Amino acid sequence: MKTFKTDALWHHLYWLTVLAEQKSFTQAADRLEVSKSAFSQKIKELETLAGVALVSRTTRSVRLTAAGEKLVSEITPHFGEIERSFFGILDMTGSVRGLIRITAPVAFARQQLLPHLNDFLNSYPEVRIQLEVEDRIVPMVNEGFDIAIRHSDKLPETSIALPLCETRAMLVASHDYLLRHGVPHDPQALVDHDCLYYPRGTELPRWNFENIAEPDQLISINVKGPLATNNSESIRDAALSGMGIAMLPDFSAALAIQRGELKEVLSDWRIVDAFASKIWILRPYTRQTPRAVTIFTQWLQARFTQI
Repeated sequence: MKTFKTDALWHHLYWLTVLAEQKSFTQAADRLEVSKSAFSQKIKELETLAGVALVSRTTRSVRLTAAGEKLVSEITPHFGEIERSFFGILDMTGSVRGLIRITAPVAFARQQLLPHLNDFLNSYPEVRIQLEVEDRIVPMVNEGFDIAIRHSDKLPETSIALPLCETRAMLVASHDYLLRHGVPHDPQALVDHDCLYYPRGTELPRWNFENIAEPDQLISINVKGPLATNNSESIRDAALSGMGIAMLPDFSAALAIQRGELKEVLSDWRIVDAFASKIWILRPYTRQTPRAVTIFTQWLQARFTQI
């Protein structure tokens, strides 16, 4: 049996988690501020010690083997706990500092969050933010996130959920489209319009409406159109091009409406069962939350009480 110093092994293991996160030897080496050759050597040494391949390498991609994925999934939460404990000590004695890892939906991150982050970072210059922007729901703990911003009514019981802001679905279209096709004055008129929507399998969607003035009046309409896509910014851009009437969350349409590029239609009707009615901040359960994460959470809530 090979013998080795365990204090050296911790570096090898941590570097493997960074590789799993970055999915690239070059990017992982840059993250750790070491050379690519030094990083690669460290992973090879770990594989030699383990006696099994942990990384599958090709000329075009890097991925973990089954053994590597198992190892990373088991050790990543512990490294996260060590990091949080260390920064917890720093929090007790100094200024607000540290790395905050955030995951957020594409449209909300690009249009609502990023334009304001500079204000926060100017106020807390020793804080760094790593933002992962995607609509895929990612497991927070396994991937090491401190905060997840979710537009969902289904929240995991394994996280602390804090309300960020209310949101609603709305129908919008470009002025050019409405000039060419007319403005719908009730939901039934949508059957004669090109509608842009999120795909729900291969079937055409049904849009459900409630009359704001008469809440008991419900209408369900089968709509059709030339485009379905799973990203609200893509739907918004299609609407901007005059392709049709789009159903969007308000945070994705707000800027285009403010600029006069899109117009809301059927505002007298409430869209039902389309999107979640709230945006949430999720944090993992931990014994001690880093002060930077707590302060950023409070800043988010103060900033986004209303979109």
